[in-house]
Amino acid sequence: MTADVGKAAAALFVAAILQVTLFSQIDLFHGSPDLVLVTLVSVALLRGTIFGAVAGFAVGLVVDTATLQTLGVTSLLLTIAGYWIGRYGETTGRDRTHAPFVSVAVVTLLYSIGALVLHYMLGDPASASRVLLDAFPFELIFNLILTLPVYALCRRLFRPPPTGLEEVQLLG
Repeated sequence: MTADVGKAAAALFVAAILQVTLFSQIDLFHGSPDLVLVTLVSVALLRGTIFGAVAGFAVGLVVDTATLQTLGVTSLLLTIAGYWIGRYGETTGRDRTHAPFVSVAVVTLLYSIGALVLHYMLGDPASASRVLLDAFPFELIFNLILTLPVYALCRRLFRPPPTGLEEVQLLG
């Protein structure tokens, strides 16, 4: 468990640094990929609710302090995202091929809507048409493109723990 915490911290910290320095500069058709969100979804899907929520809070705090945005907005959104995707991973088969893609698609939409609602509640200017109509389709495409390599890397880092059960083979 301690090794998983260290691996998750390192993976999410690298994702946060790459997001803040490299991926935030990409602006194709008003959308940019969100490496932190895709990495968090992968980690939460493989490790569960509590792990996902704590990882979401920590990486959100790193992103908020690195970008000097309103402290806590990204943390709150990523905590909720990590919790719910971890819950989805616990209640369905993690080894289903479509699970990471469905998770990333749903969380990208809910993250955009949640960010709009929070910025509205804080009194920050935010255009719903720009976020949901102009930028969202391209952010969704970029995030889905990132899903396969990031999930494959996280699956390699976070192998399922051995259950102690051996496979039974039928003779005959």
